[in-house]
Amino acid sequence: MSFFIPMAYADAAAGTPPGGDFIQFALLGGFLVVFYLMVWRPQSKRAKEHRNLIGSLQKGDEVVTSGGVAGKVTKVADEFIMVEVADNIEMRFQKQAVVATLPKGTLKAI
Repeated sequence: MSFFIPMAYADAAAGTPPGGDFIQFALLGGFLVVFYLMVWRPQSKRAKEHRNLIGSLQKGDEVVTSGGVAGKVTKVADEFIMVEVADNIEMRFQKQAVVATLPKGTLKAI
């Protein structure tokens, strides 16, 4: 079958250079440290801050949801909150949808 293409054979495997195993482990360890510092740690810090934000919601807080809806919290339940978005208009949101609290009086300035 190989009339036109000559068969290619690999040379014998060269020996590993001295200290090669140590360098590979050092690179792997360095990669894991960089992954921890740049991905894992900031993500867990953000999650902890969000849990604290959700846990500290109270009636009267001004919040912004993940959908961009801003309003004032009128009722807090276990999983849901009621947010007044306009005069006599309330909407129900999951607590997880809240992404930020606003300083008091921000909604009146908008």
